[in-house]
Amino acid sequence: MSVPVIGFAEGEAGLDWIGLTEALAAGHRLPKAKIGDTFLYRDPDTLLSRAAWIDGMGMAVKSATVFPGNPAQGRPMVNGGVCLYSDTDGTLEAIVDFHLVTKWKTAGDSLLGALRLARADSASVLIVGVGTVGRSLSEAFGAGFPDARQSVWNRTRDKAEALAEDVPALTVADDLEAAVRAADIVVCATMASAPVIKGEWLRPGQHLNLIGAYRPDMREADDEALRRSQVFVDSFDTTLDHIGELKTPLAEGVITRADVLADFYALDRFRADPGGITLFKNGGGAHLDLMTARFVLERWR
Repeated sequence: MSVPVIGFAEGEAGLDWIGLTEALAAGHRLPKAKIGDTFLYRDPDTLLSRAAWIDGMGMAVKSATVFPGNPAQGRPMVNGGVCLYSDTDGTLEAIVDFHLVTKWKTAGDSLLGALRLARADSASVLIVGVGTVGRSLSEAFGAGFPDARQSVWNRTRDKAEALAEDVPALTVADDLEAAVRAADIVVCATMASAPVIKGEWLRPGQHLNLIGAYRPDMREADDEALRRSQVFVDSFDTTLDHIGELKTPLAEGVITRADVLADFYALDRFRADPGGITLFKNGGGAHLDLMTARFVLERWR
């Protein structure tokens, strides 16, 4: 029996954002995932493999190759694939496109957090950052909050305008502070190393959803935003000790470990608070890749 290789277009054809959030929630009702990462280097190139095993769901290994010289040759810098294995006998069940899993995992992760923590009547969504993730966030939050108007802000305005041309429902914001103050949901996906969102701009009833920071030296929100918010994460294991967004304020005593209230393994503790500010940090993890790849395969079948 041949193993299916699921490409981006054919895999995406059967997907929907709300269905994915339901699959992610169901995956977190299973036993906690075992995860592990490996890095191999050949300057300047990198091979990163992230593995996960969930009892009752199976195993996945997501491998990414990062070749910085590729763009000069007209090829993507990042490539890879996701190998999905059976929980019953360990056999290879499918190879799924790397970019497909990454797109849907990243935006679906944040959408699940927002659906649990943002007010259901949220009328406006601000997307900060218009890279590849910003585009998929517009899709995801458009599905999760279909009645909310969307705006986008980017440090380079012409890139925001280019996205708005492709997505007519988007408007371009010129002033970040004013846009944050006006939004009910703020979704931030930048490559910032220093905070771009200030806590003094936030108001009760808002939801702040942070995606971009993934290294210990990266942050998107300042100390005041952390202090004023009820803080939630997708995974304690991938955020607390690894990403500057939480690692730094925890180390400096700005917040305590008790201030990080829950991760997705306690989704029943995720609740909107009209009188407070909720903050969600998307840290990712191979277990989320596994859940997403399994969702892709089931829909493809």
